[in-house]
Amino acid sequence: MNVTFACPACDRPARVHVHGPIAWQCPACDHRLQLEPHGEAKLTDCLVCGNHEMYRKKDFPHGLGLAILTLACVASVFTYGRYEKWLTWAILIGTAVFDGVLYLLVGDAVVCYRCGAQYRRLPQDATHKPFELGVAERYRQERIRRAQLQAEKKQGP
Repeated sequence: MNVTFACPACDRPARVHVHGPIAWQCPACDHRLQLEPHGEAKLTDCLVCGNHEMYRKKDFPHGLGLAILTLACVASVFTYGRYEKWLTWAILIGTAVFDGVLYLLVGDAVVCYRCGAQYRRLPQDATHKPFELGVAERYRQERIRRAQLQAEKKQGP
């Protein structure tokens, strides 16, 4: 499995191929992290932070998807303005079909709510649910509180 995560100490992006227990060291801050998968069958806990709440998403760059949609919309506006309705419908329907094919071809990634680590090339497993906004908001609030506490500690009494 491939793991993409940020260093817990300095937030530098890292990518590691994990096929067994591996000791990882950040090249920027020398922070050490032991990544030990519990088994090849399932990913139950995040290897980076140990969190058990993770979600499944499509492993597709959102920017590329938005660029395709924007290009189709702009092209259809121009063709509709030139009264070429069949070409306009062909562009819109063709883009929808292309989007459906991409959806079927692109694999899934599992993402940790707490640290944002992304796991790719995992076996298909239905234990990871799709993204839930309530859970993500809980972890976002947790990060905000942790940052506030760290800022208060630096300021002192």
